[in-house]
Amino acid sequence: MQTGGETNKPTLPAHLGLILDGNRRWAKAKGLPSLEGHKRGYEVLKTIGDAAIARGIPYVTVYGFSTENWHRSATEVKFLMDLLHWIATNEIDIFHKKNIRLVFLGREHPIPAKTMKVIMAAEEKTKNNTAGTIAICINYGGQAEIADAARKIVEAGVNPEDVTPELMRDNLYHPEIPDVDLVIRTSGEQRLSNFMLWRAAYSEFYFLAEKHWPDFTSEDLDIALADYARRVRRFGQ
Repeated sequence: MQTGGETNKPTLPAHLGLILDGNRRWAKAKGLPSLEGHKRGYEVLKTIGDAAIARGIPYVTVYGFSTENWHRSATEVKFLMDLLHWIATNEIDIFHKKNIRLVFLGREHPIPAKTMKVIMAAEEKTKNNTAGTIAICINYGGQAEIADAARKIVEAGVNPEDVTPELMRDNLYHPEIPDVDLVIRTSGEQRLSNFMLWRAAYSEFYFLAEKHWPDFTSEDLDIALADYARRVRRFGQ
């Protein structure tokens, strides 16, 4: 950050957060089953993830499945868990060949054990890749992440007076992932929905009302990035 009361005008975000909203609404508008929206949404995610990393963004975090999404229909939950398993099993070589590191953020339980096994294998296989990191939030909630960080600190026996924001941050899921600079959300909703509550403390937001996620394009990404580059980030100053 610049000093002397000056402000910091960004160019590209170092960490881009994506809230993939509107998959089911996209499918409904086209007269398709809602599951088709999730399939299309994943294909778009691969395109946008590649585009973001190609443009020089080192971290992309995707809100894939929240702690609240377990309340959806059993059919939809099973489909999403199966899709996650399929990605970690069958798509991992694609990420690996592109030198992309893949990580998963969230609580393990109640994700099926067989799925957790392939998730951990995918992380291990790509852990040394350097082109960029794609983090997928699965069974993730921002409040749960903060609570889990606090629990780790308590279990470590840290004295209350020694608890600092820096210590909390060091106990988040994958603490090496930096704060989110820009959050993009499609489909018109203007809220975080429990996404990256700690890391998004000073995020910029870009809400795209007129498109559901399956219609989001690389051109839309460029428009959002250009908008971000025009902003001035003051971080409370």
